[in-house]
This record gives sequence, structure tokens and C-alpha cells, in this order.
Amino acid sequence: MHRLVLAGFVAGLACSPVLAQQDVVARGERDFRACMPCHSFEPDRNMTGPSLAGLWGRRAGSLQSFERYSDALKSSGIIWDDRSLDAWLTDPQRMVPGNEMPFDGIKDGEARADLIAFLKEATKPGAQTLQKAQGMGGMMGGMMGGGGRDLNLKSLEPNMQVKAITYCHDTYRVTTTDGKTRAFWERNLRLKTDSGKDGPQSGSPALVPAGMMGDRADVIFAAPTEISKTIEPRC
Repeated sequence: MHRLVLAGFVAGLACSPVLAQQDVVARGERDFRACMPCHSFEPDRNMTGPSLAGLWGRRAGSLQSFERYSDALKSSGIIWDDRSLDAWLTDPQRMVPGNEMPFDGIKDGEARADLIAFLKEATKPGAQTLQKAQGMGGMMGGMMGGGGRDLNLKSLEPNMQVKAITYCHDTYRVTTTDGKTRAFWERNLRLKTDSGKDGPQSGSPALVPAGMMGDRADVIFAAPTEISKTIEPRC
């Protein structure tokens, strides 16, 4: 009996570092949800910021598929690893003055360590981490108009496919192929483009709800040239 108890105690000690690391990664995963509207882990799926897939060992500003790096970051010479990411997450502007990341930093060292531990796992090739959080991000993105997995706009339901848009004074009226027309205050309707694989078909812009009050929306076009052709000034 004593041997069994001792064996169980030794096994518990052997597992405790593993469990502790799992707790750290889980806390970092929760913290990362604040970053999800801007970054994905899918290779070359860039959002406001670049994809984080394969981040460790990558030179800052070097992802070829991302075209919005600041000159300051591209010329910084930084290689992303535990140490450089800790400094970046502490104060991006102090580390790279003139960079364009809209982030003030994380002053809590333990929170940074948790986030870095999670990122180290989640950015590995083929990592399956964040499945649950990505699902939550997609749900929140549908309500808030950002984050999560982008909708595929190539095939749209009638209530999302824009047929016509008129503009009068401070109001846009958007008519969809189901025959319904919705009015939006001009500051509540955002006009966007998406030329990617999930973007709308040419000539078939998409109406995507944004905001939790039902008063905001995005109209997403396949190309900028379609915007002026679609919107008719008419009262």
C-alpha cells in the first residue's frame, strides 16, 4: 500500500510541470482573444496585422504576403523569439519608434509570459490550438463587424446580396435581392473592398451586419471601381 501511495505521489510530481505549463498556455490563449480581431494563425491569412503562423525565427517585417509593414519595422533587423517578443509586447513604440501597431503594450510581466507561451505553441506549423477561441471570434465578429473567420462572400443569401444603393443628404438606402431596403446614417455604413478568395463576386457587393444595435453595416465590394458605379445619388 505504501509503495502505491509513493508511486502515485512521484507520478503527481512528474506531471505537475506539464500541468503548470498547460495552465500558462490556457491563460495566454484567453489573453490572445483581445488580439484576434487583428491577427490569425492561418498561414498568409492577413488581417489588420500580419498572420502569426511560423512567427518564431522570422525577421520582423518580412512576411511577403503582408504589404502594410511600417518602414521602421522592416528596417529594425529584429528576429522574433521569446526575448524580442517580450520587449515588443511590453512597449512596441519604445522597441521600434515609428512603427504603426496600434497597441500600448502589456505592463504585467506574468501576462506577457502567458501570452508568449501560448503564441509559441499556436504559431507552430500544423498547430491546432485556439479552435474554441477562433469559433468564439467568428461569432463575435459577426456581431461586431470584425475578427474571427471571414465570411465567404462568393455565394450570398438574398438578404446579403446588394442590388442597389442610393444616397440622399446623410442617408444611404441599401436594397438587397430579397426586395428589402434598409436605411443607414452615412457614418454607420462602411464601404469596404475584399479582393481575396473569400471576397464577393464582381458586381455583387455584400451587405454584412456590424455592431450589436442593428444600426450599422458594411458593404463589401470586389474592387474600388465598383463603389461609385453602384451608389446612385437620388432622393
